[in-house]
Amino acid sequence: MAAVSPHPLTQLTADEFVRARDVVTKQYAASQSLYFRQINLEEPSKESLVPYLEAEHAGRLTPDTPRPPRQAHVEYDVIKPDRHEAVRAVVDLHAAEVVSSHVASPTSHPYYTPDEFAQFFDLCMASDMFKEAMSEFVLPCGFEITIDPWPYGSSDNHDDPRMMQGLVFARDARKSHSDTNHYGYPIPIIPVMDWVTKKMIRVDRLATGGCEDGLDALPRGDTPKTLFANSKPAEWVPDLLDQQTRADLKPLNVVQPEGPSFTIQADKLVEWQKWRFRLGFTPREGAVLHDVCYQNRPVFYRLSFSELTVPYGDPRPPFHRKHAFDFGDGGVGRMTNSLVLGCDCLGAIHYLDALLSGPDGSPVPAKSVVCVHEQDSGVLWKHTNFRTNKAVVARSRELVVQFICTLANYEYIFAFKLDLAGGITLETRATGIVSVVAIDQGKTSSYGNLVAPGVLAQNHQHIIAARIDPAIDSYRDSQVVVEESHGVKKDPKTNPYGNLYQVKRQVVDRATYIDAEPRLNRNLKLENPSKRNAISGKNVAYQLVAPATQMMLADEESVHCQRAQFARHHAWVTGYRDGEFWVAGEFTNQSRLEVGGVGDMVRRGDWFTEQGKPDGANGSDGTHGHGSHGRKSSPVVWPVYGFTHNPRVEDWPVMQVPPSPMEMHQIHLRPVDFFEANPALDVPSATNESSVLVPCCGTDGATSANGCGSV
Repeated sequence: MAAVSPHPLTQLTADEFVRARDVVTKQYAASQSLYFRQINLEEPSKESLVPYLEAEHAGRLTPDTPRPPRQAHVEYDVIKPDRHEAVRAVVDLHAAEVVSSHVASPTSHPYYTPDEFAQFFDLCMASDMFKEAMSEFVLPCGFEITIDPWPYGSSDNHDDPRMMQGLVFARDARKSHSDTNHYGYPIPIIPVMDWVTKKMIRVDRLATGGCEDGLDALPRGDTPKTLFANSKPAEWVPDLLDQQTRADLKPLNVVQPEGPSFTIQADKLVEWQKWRFRLGFTPREGAVLHDVCYQNRPVFYRLSFSELTVPYGDPRPPFHRKHAFDFGDGGVGRMTNSLVLGCDCLGAIHYLDALLSGPDGSPVPAKSVVCVHEQDSGVLWKHTNFRTNKAVVARSRELVVQFICTLANYEYIFAFKLDLAGGITLETRATGIVSVVAIDQGKTSSYGNLVAPGVLAQNHQHIIAARIDPAIDSYRDSQVVVEESHGVKKDPKTNPYGNLYQVKRQVVDRATYIDAEPRLNRNLKLENPSKRNAISGKNVAYQLVAPATQMMLADEESVHCQRAQFARHHAWVTGYRDGEFWVAGEFTNQSRLEVGGVGDMVRRGDWFTEQGKPDGANGSDGTHGHGSHGRKSSPVVWPVYGFTHNPRVEDWPVMQVPPSPMEMHQIHLRPVDFFEANPALDVPSATNESSVLVPCCGTDGATSANGCGSV
């Protein structure tokens, strides 16, 4: 009996992983050294996948239904004496052959893998140049050096080799505890290494004064400088704290006595209430939601987070290079935590494992990198008939798909939250430890905030982009509309009292960017222009509700702004192309310009309607007269949001994540005229029997509460 082919969106098995690696390896001589960076599913083209999905949802799948080819995406370096040649290949797993291969330009530097980051410390410690730089300082007895590897940031020269830099600290080894906090002891140097030759290029000395002391580091003194004379520990691990943890915080349990309300198949088909979707995972993006449907109606073809860029606002060199792209420079999927039951997620949990690539291309299991669970989220809806005092209330519940990544000092928590009323929330939270540098005793600085003696937490921004590929009640027909609410001047005939306002709509005809305007309640609606709501007569739609946050603060002419053009606007609408997932382009490491990102996608001139078609353009894939290669496409939306983090003392030594505008942001996708009534009317209004009254003020708490549907 022939084996059943996996669903086209099912992640690669370990056998497929190895098969893809072996197909690539066989192209090269045995003496040729390869370094594998990534092996994962090559997602099918939309043209080949959509007919399959339509047949699947219509119940028409048969063994003869055409299915997309099963392919793997393989990224690897060909190690040569003078450079590493970065290759992107696609392997057909059935035919066991490479069907496409692309060699990146010499100035397009690939991201860093955890293996490469791990090598950096030993290479630095073996360097005579680094040892000589450290001779400028005297550490307290029992302190040891530790180094956080960092992407190099923007190259000062376009032809620079692939480089890595490091932030240097000391740890108090006298405590004999591997988790003692080294961030409390910053050392003011940054080693810079050529990653092709693994040789130290230089060690940058850092300015440690206040703003009044200028931008440059002071000259090296004649005698070594003793560090940390006035420093104090900044521990965060409970067994290292000099205070006891709270003893009066009683257990709060999430109990589901009948188990969860969701099911997950072996191929990661997730079904919960009226939702169904396929849960994927990529080394760069982490969790990805595919083919998101409600009541078997498609809503989104693909949902993902795309990039997170973190520019620091300290102008003293070399801090101008402190500008990370956490997805493009390292990959949040590669840096995901193995989540722990009862800690990162509560209740009845399902965990998703993944496979990442080892340097030799072997599959490396990554355990429990995504958790799926349900959580209560307050009141879903309620109404009390004031005449009878009868109240009916339904509790809201969410299905949460969450992953957490650690990027040196910072942790980011990413979640997709699906609710009972057809809505989806994309949530980002930040915790971990702020990035710090040394500052001289008695100094302060407007470049950041003093969080401990000798420790300056620098001002910075976190600017995040998501990617939304809509499929509003159809995989083949969608449009984006900008909707605004405008006040209307008084008019004796049409608005005699001046209270009228009008809702204005503008269809987005071609690729562009859009900025928030709260005064106009500007928002984006993702619509199906061919299907109308039977009640309202309006297009069935979902509304994008995103925060109107501060965008990139660096000067428009700065390298920071040029390499993160996406961070200048609140949303971008571009034409769909297979494989275009990166808002800032594929190669962000050491970039000086955003190449292949949303800026370039807009400039190529794709259009969505005939009204947006440029003069002189030809057909659905034609070009227009000025050499642009635009074509008619379906729209993809990239919302951009961020938080400007001017650190506070309360962020030290570890940041909490309260639901505040600084540390947490949410993007909401909510149905608008998609249904013909409130889709959550059928949610039960049952009383939660595990809830109890707590005695207070001398009462015994014996009074019973009325039920959710009681008088």
